[in-house]
Amino acid sequence: MNEQGMAVTMVYPIMKTLVRKGFDTERFCESAAFDGALLRDPEARISAGELERLMNAAAAYMDDAYFGLNQGQMTDVADMGILGYVMMHSETIADALDAYRRFNVILCSGFNLAWENEGGDAVIRLYPLNPATRMSRHCMEDMASSLYQLICKFANRSVPLHQLQFSHDAPSHDASYDVAPYVSVFGIEPRFGGEETFFRMDREVLDAPILYSDARLRSSFEAIAVETMERLMRGKTLSDGVFQWLMQRLPIAFPTLRQTALHFGMSTRTLQAKLKEENASFNGLCASVRMELAKGYLSRSEHSVSEIAYLLHYSEPSAFQNAFKKWAGVTPVQFRSGAHSGRRREKPATKEA
Repeated sequence: MNEQGMAVTMVYPIMKTLVRKGFDTERFCESAAFDGALLRDPEARISAGELERLMNAAAAYMDDAYFGLNQGQMTDVADMGILGYVMMHSETIADALDAYRRFNVILCSGFNLAWENEGGDAVIRLYPLNPATRMSRHCMEDMASSLYQLICKFANRSVPLHQLQFSHDAPSHDASYDVAPYVSVFGIEPRFGGEETFFRMDREVLDAPILYSDARLRSSFEAIAVETMERLMRGKTLSDGVFQWLMQRLPIAFPTLRQTALHFGMSTRTLQAKLKEENASFNGLCASVRMELAKGYLSRSEHSVSEIAYLLHYSEPSAFQNAFKKWAGVTPVQFRSGAHSGRRREKPATKEA
């Protein structure tokens, strides 16, 4: 599926950090073989790999082992462009997070966030849309740090965290890394090497009103955000859009046909008819998304086959195993063991059987 990459504005915090620490940005761009002229075009896009390369290059250039963590605190609403202004003028923090989830493609593609209530807590998860993707430590810590400081800014107070976990390893494998930078940013010591990246806080924080919210400005900015998102998606087929929507939602819940149609602003009958025109179907796209996610899960060892079936919302493990074998030609266990190598990969079916 097509990707829109990252807005070049995501490079701005890197440059601000360089300036703040007394480094010359032009020299850094030369050192990192990056075309600094792109920064003068706010409509420019770069690949996710290029942004990650620049993050790692900046960390090495400044000899900052906690570069991503520190840079996250430099992120400002303005760096997020129209998405940031929609968030700033949302009514509550929960509305701001929902705006981030809906319009995130404007800023970047490849990862998103989701949250859920667990007792009296809100658990906010940061995840790549493709489970096989492994983001660098600097990128993930930048995402978590910037999101947390935006929440504090919107709440107009320091928000205590109950728990913080990263999916990547600690900066040093000998347990000698310094936890002070993390405690300084988040107020608590994180856990490393977990299955996912998330932080936990009081649920009531998400209900907090954003003091400088303006409904009229929000309406105006949202209209621009919708137009910008449509421009980015222009030229993509509806089936591509549905595929991406399902990829965003499936790790958390399994969207129904009706929920998907509502998201795309049409009736279920219209959605099905338009997908049929592209030789695709809703059920076929659901199957393709499940298989793409299954490959990512199976490429790692964190989950058993039964757990993967649960994560993909199959009714029972046997249903997942049968569906996977029909799609890939091998069982999930064989795929995990490498039995699929040498076989010709089947193209995921988008037409309903």
